[in-house]
Amino acid sequence: MPFEKINSKVVRIAVTPQQAVLARRGAMLGYSGQVAFRPISGQGHGVGGMVGAAMSGESNPMMATEGNGSVLYGFRGLHVTVLDLTGDSLTVEADRILAHDAHLQTSVEFIGQGGVRSAVRGAMTGQGLFTTRLSGHGSVALLSHGGTFPLQLTGDTVGVDPQAYVGHVGALNVDLKASVGLRDLVGRGSGEAFQLHVSGHGTVYVQASEEKF
Repeated sequence: MPFEKINSKVVRIAVTPQQAVLARRGAMLGYSGQVAFRPISGQGHGVGGMVGAAMSGESNPMMATEGNGSVLYGFRGLHVTVLDLTGDSLTVEADRILAHDAHLQTSVEFIGQGGVRSAVRGAMTGQGLFTTRLSGHGSVALLSHGGTFPLQLTGDTVGVDPQAYVGHVGALNVDLKASVGLRDLVGRGSGEAFQLHVSGHGTVYVQASEEKF
């Protein structure tokens, strides 16, 4: 099902009886045809997935769009990026998701290594270590400040600001690491105390801003 970008901040999605859409609640801007909207909870399938999503902070209010017609989606004037999955997986923070094909498989996963120390760093930077994984064949519309740009990795490693990270596709490892001394944690440094180190083969999507969601 094609996702058609109307401009940099609005996407039009066709809905059919065979192809429903899941979208961020409150993101519907307008529609045509015979469509209905139904609220749902959690991003993970099944009770375990929903509990995991809530515990990790990845639970995002969503709605199902069903019927026959087309719907315009946008949210708070944020930029929209459309990605087409062809059997691969997208790892993304839940609050970045504007809409996706309902038949895509969703789950919550842990990114990064380092146990408690990494968890503390994640909380302090606002970058949660739990993210949402979307897998299968279909389209996803993502939100960002200022739009996104891709970084292609072919076995190398890049550092990404945690607030600028949007998501990634491919066989990539993501680790949150402290880059400077402890004094940055108490406001005496440059503020660039933490970085996401991404390595492997795939594509990282980065927003053109460090502004938090």
